[in-house]
Amino acid sequence: MSDLSGDEVVVVGGGFGGLSAACYLADAGADVRVLEKNEQVGGRASRLEADGFTFDMGPSWYLMPDVFERFFAYFGHEPEDFYHLERLDPHYRIFFKDGDRLDVTGNNDEMRELFESYEPGAGEAFEEYLDTSETHYETAMEKFVYEDRSRLRDWVDLDVMTAAPIGLQLLGTMQGHVSDYFQHPKLQQIMQYTLVFLGGSPKNTPALYNMMSHVDFNLGVYYPDGGIAAVVDALVELGEGMGVTYETDSEVTEISRRKEGFLVETVHGDTYHPDEVVVNADYGHAERELLPDHERQYDDEYWEKKTYAPSAFLMYMGVEGDVDPLAHHTLVLPTDWDPHFDDIFEEPEWPDEPAYYLCVPSETDPSVAPEGHSNLFVLVPIAPGLHDEDTIREEYREKILADIAEHTGVDLRDRIVYEKQFAVSDFGERYNATEGTALGLAHTLRQTALLRPNNRSSAVDGLYFTGSFTTPGVGVPMCLISGEHTAKRLIDEHE
Repeated sequence: MSDLSGDEVVVVGGGFGGLSAACYLADAGADVRVLEKNEQVGGRASRLEADGFTFDMGPSWYLMPDVFERFFAYFGHEPEDFYHLERLDPHYRIFFKDGDRLDVTGNNDEMRELFESYEPGAGEAFEEYLDTSETHYETAMEKFVYEDRSRLRDWVDLDVMTAAPIGLQLLGTMQGHVSDYFQHPKLQQIMQYTLVFLGGSPKNTPALYNMMSHVDFNLGVYYPDGGIAAVVDALVELGEGMGVTYETDSEVTEISRRKEGFLVETVHGDTYHPDEVVVNADYGHAERELLPDHERQYDDEYWEKKTYAPSAFLMYMGVEGDVDPLAHHTLVLPTDWDPHFDDIFEEPEWPDEPAYYLCVPSETDPSVAPEGHSNLFVLVPIAPGLHDEDTIREEYREKILADIAEHTGVDLRDRIVYEKQFAVSDFGERYNATEGTALGLAHTLRQTALLRPNNRSSAVDGLYFTGSFTTPGVGVPMCLISGEHTAKRLIDEHE
Protein backbone atom coordinates (compact mmCIF):
# COMPACT_ATOMS: atom_id res chain seq x y z
CA MET A 1 0.00 0.00 0.00
CA SER A 2 1.34 3.40 -0.98
CA ASP A 3 2.28 6.11 1.48
CA LEU A 4 0.40 9.36 0.84
CA SER A 5 2.79 11.54 2.84
CA GLY A 6 3.03 14.92 1.16
CA ASP A 7 -0.16 14.43 -0.87
CA GLU A 8 -3.04 16.85 -0.48
CA VAL A 9 -6.54 15.43 -0.87
CA VAL A 10 -9.78 17.41 -0.89
CA VAL A 11 -12.95 15.55 0.07
CA VAL A 12 -16.02 17.28 -1.37
CA GLY A 13 -18.92 16.66 1.01
CA GLY A 14 -18.93 15.69 4.66
CA GLY A 15 -21.41 12.83 4.71
CA PHE A 16 -20.49 9.45 6.20
CA GLY A 17 -18.71 8.33 3.03
CA GLY A 18 -16.56 11.43 2.95
CA LEU A 19 -15.84 11.40 6.69
CA SER A 20 -14.84 7.75 6.49
CA ALA A 21 -12.60 8.25 3.46
CA ALA A 22 -10.96 11.23 5.16
CA CYS A 23 -9.96 9.08 8.13
CA TYR A 24 -8.45 6.33 6.01
CA LEU A 25 -6.58 8.81 3.81
CA ALA A 26 -5.21 10.74 6.78
CA ASP A 27 -4.11 7.49 8.37
CA ALA A 28 -2.14 6.82 5.17
CA GLY A 29 -0.33 10.12 5.58
CA ALA A 30 -2.32 12.46 3.34
CA ASP A 31 -3.07 16.07 4.18
CA VAL A 32 -6.89 15.90 4.02
CA ARG A 33 -9.36 18.76 3.84
CA VAL A 34 -13.13 18.17 3.91
CA LEU A 35 -15.22 20.87 2.23
CA GLU A 36 -18.86 20.79 3.31
CA LYS A 37 -21.63 22.82 1.70
CA ASN A 38 -23.76 23.21 4.82
CA GLU A 39 -23.21 24.68 8.26
CA GLN A 40 -22.29 21.30 9.74
CA VAL A 41 -20.79 18.05 8.52
CA GLY A 42 -22.75 14.81 8.45
CA GLY A 43 -24.53 15.15 5.14
CA ARG A 44 -28.03 13.78 5.50
CA ALA A 45 -27.15 12.89 9.08
CA SER A 46 -27.48 16.52 10.10
CA ARG A 47 -28.53 17.65 13.54
CA LEU A 48 -31.43 20.07 14.03
CA GLU A 49 -31.51 21.98 17.32
CA ALA A 50 -34.41 24.28 18.18
CA ASP A 51 -36.34 25.33 21.28
CA GLY A 52 -34.61 22.75 23.46
CA PHE A 53 -35.21 19.86 21.03
CA THR A 54 -32.46 17.98 19.18
CA PHE A 55 -33.42 15.99 16.09
CA ASP A 56 -31.52 13.63 13.84
CA MET A 57 -32.60 15.04 10.48
CA GLY A 58 -31.83 11.88 8.51
CA PRO A 59 -30.67 8.40 9.55
CA SER A 60 -32.03 7.35 12.93
CA TRP A 61 -31.47 3.56 13.05
CA TYR A 62 -28.15 2.25 14.33
CA LEU A 63 -27.94 -1.12 12.58
CA MET A 64 -25.04 -3.48 11.77
CA PRO A 65 -23.00 -2.67 14.89
CA ASP A 66 -20.27 -4.98 13.60
CA VAL A 67 -19.52 -2.51 10.79
CA PHE A 68 -18.96 0.35 13.24
CA GLU A 69 -16.80 -1.87 15.46
CA ARG A 70 -14.69 -2.85 12.46
CA PHE A 71 -14.31 0.77 11.33
CA PHE A 72 -13.11 2.09 14.68
CA ALA A 73 -10.92 -0.98 15.29
CA TYR A 74 -8.91 -0.14 12.17
CA PHE A 75 -7.80 3.04 13.96
CA GLY A 76 -7.22 1.36 17.32
CA HIS A 77 -10.54 2.37 18.86
CA GLU A 78 -13.98 1.03 19.62
CA PRO A 79 -17.32 2.84 19.39
CA GLU A 80 -17.51 3.13 23.18
CA ASP A 81 -14.47 5.41 23.08
CA PHE A 82 -16.76 8.02 21.54
CA TYR A 83 -20.39 7.25 22.37
CA HIS A 84 -22.54 4.97 24.49
CA LEU A 85 -24.88 2.47 22.84
CA GLU A 86 -28.18 1.25 24.20
CA ARG A 87 -29.89 -1.79 22.68
CA LEU A 88 -33.54 -1.02 22.08
CA ASP A 89 -36.34 -3.21 23.37
CA PRO A 90 -38.52 -3.51 21.45
CA HIS A 91 -36.47 -3.04 18.32
CA TYR A 92 -39.57 -1.41 16.89
CA ARG A 93 -43.37 -1.45 17.14
CA ILE A 94 -45.80 -1.90 14.28
CA PHE A 95 -49.32 -0.52 14.11
CA PHE A 96 -51.26 -2.08 11.25
CA LYS A 97 -54.13 0.02 10.03
CA ASP A 98 -56.66 -2.74 10.69
CA GLY A 99 -56.09 -2.22 14.44
CA ASP A 100 -53.46 -4.93 14.91
CA ARG A 101 -50.32 -4.07 16.86
CA LEU A 102 -47.12 -6.01 17.56
CA ASP A 103 -43.59 -5.57 18.86
CA VAL A 104 -40.49 -6.90 17.16
CA THR A 105 -38.02 -7.77 19.91
CA GLY A 106 -34.56 -9.23 20.22
CA ASN A 107 -35.99 -12.46 21.62
CA ASN A 108 -36.30 -14.84 18.69
CA ASP A 109 -38.21 -17.42 20.73
CA GLU A 110 -40.89 -14.76 21.21
CA MET A 111 -40.76 -13.91 17.54
CA ARG A 112 -41.13 -17.56 16.52
CA GLU A 113 -44.29 -17.76 18.63
CA LEU A 114 -45.55 -14.49 17.18
CA PHE A 115 -45.06 -15.70 13.61
CA GLU A 116 -46.72 -19.02 14.42
CA SER A 117 -49.75 -17.16 15.81
CA TYR A 118 -50.30 -15.57 12.38
CA GLU A 119 -49.74 -18.65 10.25
CA PRO A 120 -49.32 -22.36 11.10
CA GLY A 121 -45.77 -23.39 10.32
CA ALA A 122 -44.50 -19.81 10.19
CA GLY A 123 -42.52 -20.25 13.40
CA GLU A 124 -40.35 -22.92 11.85
CA ALA A 125 -40.19 -20.95 8.59
CA PHE A 126 -38.99 -17.95 10.62
CA GLU A 127 -36.04 -19.94 11.93
CA GLU A 128 -35.21 -21.27 8.47
CA TYR A 129 -35.43 -17.81 6.99
CA LEU A 130 -33.09 -16.37 9.63
CA ASP A 131 -30.60 -19.19 9.07
CA THR A 132 -30.54 -18.38 5.35
CA SER A 133 -30.36 -14.66 6.12
CA GLU A 134 -27.37 -15.15 8.43
CA THR A 135 -25.53 -17.26 5.86
CA HIS A 136 -26.16 -14.69 3.16
CA TYR A 137 -25.10 -11.86 5.44
CA GLU A 138 -21.81 -13.46 6.44
CA THR A 139 -20.97 -14.50 2.89
CA ALA A 140 -22.06 -11.22 1.34
CA MET A 141 -20.13 -9.10 3.84
CA GLU A 142 -16.95 -11.14 3.46
CA LYS A 143 -17.03 -11.66 -0.32
CA PHE A 144 -18.98 -8.71 -1.71
CA VAL A 145 -19.28 -5.84 0.77
CA TYR A 146 -15.93 -5.58 2.55
CA GLU A 147 -14.24 -6.44 -0.74
CA ASP A 148 -14.40 -3.60 -3.26
CA ARG A 149 -15.85 -5.32 -6.33
CA SER A 150 -16.69 -2.25 -8.38
CA ARG A 151 -15.06 -3.56 -11.58
CA LEU A 152 -16.04 -6.50 -13.76
CA ARG A 153 -12.67 -8.17 -13.29
CA ASP A 154 -13.27 -8.22 -9.53
CA TRP A 155 -16.13 -10.68 -10.06
CA VAL A 156 -14.15 -13.16 -12.13
CA ASP A 157 -12.19 -14.93 -9.43
CA LEU A 158 -12.42 -18.05 -7.32
CA ASP A 159 -13.86 -16.31 -4.26
CA VAL A 160 -16.86 -15.10 -6.23
CA MET A 161 -17.34 -18.42 -7.96
CA THR A 162 -17.43 -20.29 -4.65
CA ALA A 163 -20.08 -17.83 -3.47
CA ALA A 164 -22.23 -18.48 -6.57
CA PRO A 165 -25.40 -19.32 -4.58
CA ILE A 166 -25.27 -15.79 -3.20
CA GLY A 167 -24.86 -14.40 -6.69
CA LEU A 168 -27.84 -16.37 -7.90
CA GLN A 169 -29.97 -14.64 -5.28
CA LEU A 170 -29.62 -11.48 -7.36
CA LEU A 171 -31.85 -13.07 -9.99
CA GLY A 172 -34.96 -13.08 -7.84
CA THR A 173 -36.85 -10.36 -5.98
CA MET A 174 -37.45 -9.95 -2.29
CA GLN A 175 -41.19 -10.41 -2.84
CA GLY A 176 -40.65 -13.78 -4.51
CA HIS A 177 -38.13 -14.91 -1.92
CA VAL A 178 -40.17 -13.95 1.14
CA SER A 179 -43.35 -15.49 -0.27
CA ASP A 180 -41.53 -18.83 -0.45
CA TYR A 181 -41.48 -18.78 3.35
CA PHE A 182 -44.57 -16.84 4.44
CA GLN A 183 -48.03 -16.44 2.97
CA HIS A 184 -49.46 -14.02 5.53
CA PRO A 185 -49.07 -10.45 4.19
CA LYS A 186 -48.19 -9.04 7.62
CA LEU A 187 -45.33 -11.50 8.05
CA GLN A 188 -44.10 -10.61 4.58
CA GLN A 189 -44.16 -6.95 5.52
CA ILE A 190 -42.15 -7.57 8.70
CA MET A 191 -39.47 -9.29 6.65
CA GLN A 192 -39.40 -6.55 4.04
CA TYR A 193 -39.82 -3.24 5.85
CA THR A 194 -36.04 -2.67 5.75
CA LEU A 195 -36.37 -2.19 1.98
CA VAL A 196 -37.38 1.36 2.81
CA PHE A 197 -33.80 1.89 4.03
CA LEU A 198 -32.44 0.47 0.80
CA GLY A 199 -34.62 2.72 -1.29
CA GLY A 200 -36.47 -0.07 -3.05
CA SER A 201 -39.69 -2.04 -3.08
CA PRO A 202 -40.35 -5.78 -2.66
CA LYS A 203 -40.80 -6.04 -6.42
CA ASN A 204 -37.53 -4.39 -7.51
CA THR A 205 -35.04 -5.24 -4.74
CA PRO A 206 -32.85 -8.33 -5.26
CA ALA A 207 -33.52 -11.26 -2.92
CA LEU A 208 -29.92 -11.04 -1.70
CA TYR A 209 -31.13 -8.37 0.69
CA ASN A 210 -32.90 -10.99 2.77
CA MET A 211 -29.67 -10.68 4.74
CA MET A 212 -31.19 -7.58 6.34
CA SER A 213 -33.37 -9.83 8.51
CA HIS A 214 -30.21 -11.14 10.17
CA VAL A 215 -29.29 -7.50 10.80
CA ASP A 216 -32.75 -6.82 12.20
CA PHE A 217 -33.43 -9.86 14.39
CA ASN A 218 -29.99 -11.20 15.30
CA LEU A 219 -27.61 -8.24 15.40
CA GLY A 220 -30.06 -5.91 17.09
CA VAL A 221 -31.18 -2.29 16.89
CA TYR A 222 -29.27 0.25 18.96
CA TYR A 223 -29.35 3.90 19.88
CA PRO A 224 -26.16 5.96 20.37
CA ASP A 225 -26.67 8.56 23.10
CA GLY A 226 -27.13 11.86 21.32
CA GLY A 227 -28.44 10.14 18.19
CA ILE A 228 -26.74 9.37 14.90
CA ALA A 229 -25.23 12.85 15.03
CA ALA A 230 -23.08 11.55 17.90
CA VAL A 231 -21.56 9.08 15.44
CA VAL A 232 -20.81 11.96 13.08
CA ASP A 233 -19.08 13.74 15.96
CA ALA A 234 -17.05 10.58 16.59
CA LEU A 235 -15.76 10.45 13.01
CA VAL A 236 -14.85 14.13 13.13
CA GLU A 237 -13.00 13.69 16.43
CA LEU A 238 -11.17 10.69 15.02
CA GLY A 239 -10.24 12.59 11.87
CA GLU A 240 -9.11 15.68 13.74
CA GLY A 241 -6.77 13.51 15.77
CA MET A 242 -5.09 12.50 12.49
CA GLY A 243 -4.92 16.04 11.14
CA VAL A 244 -8.04 16.24 8.95
CA THR A 245 -9.30 19.79 8.40
CA TYR A 246 -13.06 20.39 8.14
CA GLU A 247 -14.48 23.50 6.51
CA THR A 248 -18.23 24.09 6.63
CA ASP A 249 -20.28 26.63 4.65
CA SER A 250 -17.92 25.83 1.76
CA GLU A 251 -20.02 24.69 -1.16
CA VAL A 252 -17.86 23.52 -4.05
CA THR A 253 -18.83 25.00 -7.42
CA GLU A 254 -16.08 23.62 -9.66
CA ILE A 255 -13.76 20.63 -9.85
CA SER A 256 -11.40 20.49 -12.80
CA ARG A 257 -8.20 18.70 -13.67
CA ARG A 258 -5.02 20.73 -14.10
CA LYS A 259 -1.63 19.75 -15.49
CA GLU A 260 -0.65 18.87 -11.96
CA GLY A 261 -3.44 18.03 -9.59
CA PHE A 262 -6.83 19.74 -9.50
CA LEU A 263 -8.55 23.06 -9.12
CA VAL A 264 -11.36 23.00 -6.56
CA GLU A 265 -13.30 26.24 -6.14
CA THR A 266 -16.02 27.15 -3.63
CA VAL A 267 -18.97 29.50 -3.87
CA HIS A 268 -16.96 32.07 -1.90
CA GLY A 269 -14.16 32.07 -4.47
CA ASP A 270 -11.75 30.07 -2.32
CA THR A 271 -9.52 27.83 -4.41
CA TYR A 272 -7.60 24.67 -3.57
CA HIS A 273 -5.08 22.71 -5.59
CA PRO A 274 -5.04 19.14 -4.25
CA ASP A 275 -3.29 16.17 -5.80
CA GLU A 276 -6.46 14.06 -5.64
CA VAL A 277 -10.17 14.69 -5.07
CA VAL A 278 -12.76 12.44 -3.43
CA VAL A 279 -16.35 13.44 -4.13
CA ASN A 280 -18.93 12.58 -1.49
CA ALA A 281 -21.48 15.01 -2.91
CA ASP A 282 -24.44 13.70 -4.90
CA TYR A 283 -22.79 11.81 -7.78
CA GLY A 284 -25.18 13.06 -10.47
CA HIS A 285 -24.88 16.65 -9.27
CA ALA A 286 -21.09 16.46 -9.26
CA GLU A 287 -20.97 15.01 -12.78
CA ARG A 288 -23.38 17.49 -14.29
CA GLU A 289 -22.71 20.66 -12.30
CA LEU A 290 -19.17 20.57 -10.92
CA LEU A 291 -17.10 18.95 -13.69
CA PRO A 292 -16.42 20.34 -17.16
CA ASP A 293 -18.19 18.39 -19.91
CA HIS A 294 -15.03 16.67 -21.14
CA GLU A 295 -14.30 15.32 -17.64
CA ARG A 296 -17.69 13.67 -17.15
CA GLN A 297 -18.11 9.91 -17.31
CA TYR A 298 -21.87 9.84 -17.85
CA ASP A 299 -24.23 11.92 -19.97
CA ASP A 300 -27.59 13.35 -18.92
CA GLU A 301 -29.45 10.38 -20.37
CA TYR A 302 -27.55 8.05 -18.05
CA TRP A 303 -28.74 9.91 -14.96
CA GLU A 304 -32.28 10.39 -16.28
CA LYS A 305 -32.71 6.62 -16.72
CA LYS A 306 -31.62 5.76 -13.20
CA THR A 307 -34.07 4.59 -10.53
CA TYR A 308 -33.71 6.88 -7.56
CA ALA A 309 -34.51 5.89 -4.02
CA PRO A 310 -37.55 7.58 -2.49
CA SER A 311 -37.57 11.08 -1.20
CA ALA A 312 -39.47 11.74 2.01
CA PHE A 313 -41.98 14.00 3.64
CA LEU A 314 -40.64 14.69 7.13
CA MET A 315 -42.12 16.51 10.07
CA TYR A 316 -39.85 17.20 13.05
CA MET A 317 -42.06 17.91 16.03
CA GLY A 318 -41.62 18.93 19.61
CA VAL A 319 -44.70 17.89 21.57
CA GLU A 320 -46.03 18.60 25.05
CA GLY A 321 -46.41 15.51 27.22
CA ASP A 322 -45.71 11.89 26.39
CA VAL A 323 -46.65 10.05 23.23
CA ASP A 324 -47.39 6.58 24.59
CA PRO A 325 -47.88 4.01 23.13
CA LEU A 326 -45.37 5.00 20.45
CA ALA A 327 -42.01 3.25 20.80
CA HIS A 328 -38.59 4.67 19.96
CA HIS A 329 -39.06 3.23 16.44
CA THR A 330 -42.65 2.82 15.25
CA LEU A 331 -43.99 1.76 11.86
CA VAL A 332 -47.57 2.43 10.76
CA LEU A 333 -48.48 0.11 7.89
CA PRO A 334 -51.58 -0.46 5.77
CA THR A 335 -52.42 -4.14 5.44
CA ASP A 336 -51.76 -3.75 1.71
CA TRP A 337 -48.75 -1.56 1.07
CA ASP A 338 -48.45 -2.26 -2.66
CA PRO A 339 -50.34 0.92 -3.61
CA HIS A 340 -47.83 3.01 -1.65
CA PHE A 341 -44.87 1.43 -3.46
CA ASP A 342 -46.72 1.95 -6.75
CA ASP A 343 -47.08 5.62 -5.85
CA ILE A 344 -43.29 5.76 -5.47
CA PHE A 345 -41.99 3.64 -8.34
CA GLU A 346 -44.79 3.13 -10.89
CA GLU A 347 -46.99 6.23 -11.11
CA PRO A 348 -45.43 8.84 -8.83
CA GLU A 349 -47.87 10.75 -6.66
CA TRP A 350 -48.41 11.59 -3.02
CA PRO A 351 -49.56 8.29 -1.44
CA ASP A 352 -53.24 8.11 -0.56
CA GLU A 353 -52.82 5.26 1.95
CA PRO A 354 -49.26 5.77 3.21
CA ALA A 355 -46.94 3.53 5.14
CA TYR A 356 -44.75 5.64 7.40
CA TYR A 357 -42.25 5.69 10.24
CA LEU A 358 -42.24 7.52 13.55
CA CYS A 359 -39.07 8.07 15.57
CA VAL A 360 -39.35 9.06 19.24
CA PRO A 361 -35.77 9.27 20.59
CA SER A 362 -37.00 10.93 23.78
CA GLU A 363 -38.37 7.51 24.77
CA THR A 364 -34.74 6.46 25.22
CA ASP A 365 -32.81 9.71 25.60
CA PRO A 366 -34.49 12.44 27.69
CA SER A 367 -31.77 14.94 26.74
CA VAL A 368 -33.23 15.44 23.24
CA ALA A 369 -36.35 17.22 24.57
CA PRO A 370 -37.16 19.69 27.35
CA GLU A 371 -38.63 18.19 30.50
CA GLY A 372 -42.26 17.28 30.07
CA HIS A 373 -41.99 17.11 26.30
CA SER A 374 -41.45 14.51 23.59
CA ASN A 375 -39.25 14.66 20.53
CA LEU A 376 -40.44 12.87 17.42
CA PHE A 377 -40.41 12.96 13.69
CA VAL A 378 -42.59 11.29 11.11
CA LEU A 379 -41.15 10.11 7.80
CA VAL A 380 -43.36 9.24 4.84
CA PRO A 381 -41.46 7.77 1.86
CA ILE A 382 -42.60 9.51 -1.33
CA ALA A 383 -41.50 9.48 -4.95
CA PRO A 384 -38.45 11.57 -5.86
CA GLY A 385 -39.17 14.52 -8.08
CA LEU A 386 -42.68 15.21 -6.74
CA HIS A 387 -43.92 18.79 -6.50
CA ASP A 388 -44.09 19.76 -2.84
CA GLU A 389 -45.24 23.35 -2.67
CA ASP A 390 -46.67 24.72 0.57
CA THR A 391 -50.32 23.96 -0.17
CA ILE A 392 -49.57 20.30 -0.88
CA ARG A 393 -47.43 20.01 2.23
CA GLU A 394 -50.09 21.54 4.45
CA GLU A 395 -52.79 19.23 3.12
CA TYR A 396 -50.55 16.21 3.58
CA ARG A 397 -49.54 17.33 7.07
CA GLU A 398 -53.18 17.30 8.14
CA LYS A 399 -53.69 13.91 6.52
CA ILE A 400 -50.73 12.32 8.33
CA LEU A 401 -51.53 13.81 11.73
CA ALA A 402 -55.09 12.52 11.42
CA ASP A 403 -53.79 9.12 10.33
CA ILE A 404 -51.46 8.92 13.34
CA ALA A 405 -54.33 9.74 15.69
CA GLU A 406 -56.63 7.19 14.09
CA HIS A 407 -54.21 4.28 13.92
CA THR A 408 -51.97 4.73 16.98
CA GLY A 409 -54.33 6.58 19.31
CA VAL A 410 -51.83 9.42 19.70
CA ASP A 411 -53.29 12.79 18.74
CA LEU A 412 -50.48 15.30 18.36
CA ARG A 413 -52.42 18.14 16.78
CA ASP A 414 -53.08 20.31 19.86
CA ARG A 415 -49.72 19.65 21.53
CA ILE A 416 -47.12 20.62 18.93
CA VAL A 417 -44.88 23.39 20.29
CA TYR A 418 -42.21 23.15 17.59
CA GLU A 419 -42.44 21.92 14.01
CA LYS A 420 -40.30 21.90 10.89
CA GLN A 421 -41.11 20.20 7.61
CA PHE A 422 -38.63 18.79 5.11
CA ALA A 423 -39.43 17.27 1.73
CA VAL A 424 -38.34 16.81 -1.88
CA SER A 425 -37.28 20.35 -2.70
CA ASP A 426 -35.41 20.63 0.61
CA PHE A 427 -33.34 17.54 -0.17
CA GLY A 428 -32.52 19.15 -3.49
CA GLU A 429 -31.61 22.50 -1.98
CA ARG A 430 -29.71 21.34 1.12
CA TYR A 431 -27.92 18.31 -0.32
CA ASN A 432 -28.01 18.97 -4.08
CA ALA A 433 -29.86 15.65 -4.24
CA THR A 434 -30.79 14.49 -7.73
CA GLU A 435 -34.60 14.42 -7.99
CA GLY A 436 -34.68 15.23 -4.27
CA THR A 437 -33.87 11.63 -3.36
CA ALA A 438 -33.43 11.07 0.36
CA LEU A 439 -30.98 8.19 -0.11
CA GLY A 440 -29.32 8.01 -3.51
CA LEU A 441 -29.72 5.25 -6.07
CA ALA A 442 -32.22 2.50 -5.27
CA HIS A 443 -30.87 -1.04 -4.88
CA THR A 444 -32.62 -2.50 -7.90
CA LEU A 445 -31.31 -5.49 -9.82
CA ARG A 446 -29.80 -3.14 -12.42
CA GLN A 447 -28.25 -0.89 -9.78
CA THR A 448 -26.56 -3.38 -7.47
CA ALA A 449 -22.85 -4.15 -7.02
CA LEU A 450 -20.72 -3.34 -10.10
CA LEU A 451 -23.82 -1.92 -11.86
CA ARG A 452 -23.65 1.14 -9.60
CA PRO A 453 -21.49 4.10 -10.67
CA ASN A 454 -17.78 3.44 -10.13
CA ASN A 455 -15.83 4.85 -7.20
CA ARG A 456 -13.04 5.91 -9.54
CA SER A 457 -13.57 8.27 -12.45
CA SER A 458 -12.91 6.67 -15.84
CA ALA A 459 -12.48 10.14 -17.35
CA VAL A 460 -10.09 11.85 -14.93
CA ASP A 461 -7.08 10.37 -13.15
CA GLY A 462 -7.03 11.20 -9.46
CA LEU A 463 -10.80 11.76 -9.16
CA TYR A 464 -12.74 9.39 -6.91
CA PHE A 465 -16.28 9.06 -5.60
CA THR A 466 -17.74 7.71 -2.38
CA GLY A 467 -21.12 7.51 -0.67
CA SER A 468 -24.52 6.02 -1.35
CA PHE A 469 -24.42 6.28 -5.15
CA THR A 470 -21.50 3.90 -5.48
CA THR A 471 -20.63 0.53 -3.92
CA PRO A 472 -21.63 -0.99 -1.60
CA GLY A 473 -24.67 1.30 -1.48
CA VAL A 474 -27.26 3.01 0.69
CA GLY A 475 -27.22 3.39 4.47
CA VAL A 476 -24.79 4.62 7.11
CA PRO A 477 -22.87 1.32 7.48
CA MET A 478 -22.55 0.97 3.70
CA CYS A 479 -21.30 4.54 3.38
CA LEU A 480 -18.67 3.90 6.06
CA ILE A 481 -17.46 0.95 4.00
CA SER A 482 -17.70 2.98 0.80
CA GLY A 483 -15.29 5.50 2.29
CA GLU A 484 -12.86 2.70 3.05
CA HIS A 485 -13.11 1.26 -0.48
CA THR A 486 -12.57 4.63 -2.12
CA ALA A 487 -9.66 5.61 0.10
CA LYS A 488 -7.91 2.27 -0.35
CA ARG A 489 -8.38 2.39 -4.11
CA LEU A 490 -6.83 5.86 -4.18
CA ILE A 491 -3.97 4.68 -1.98
CA ASP A 492 -3.35 1.54 -4.02
CA GLU A 493 -3.32 3.49 -7.29
CA HIS A 494 -1.10 6.25 -5.94
CA GLU A 495 2.20 6.57 -7.75
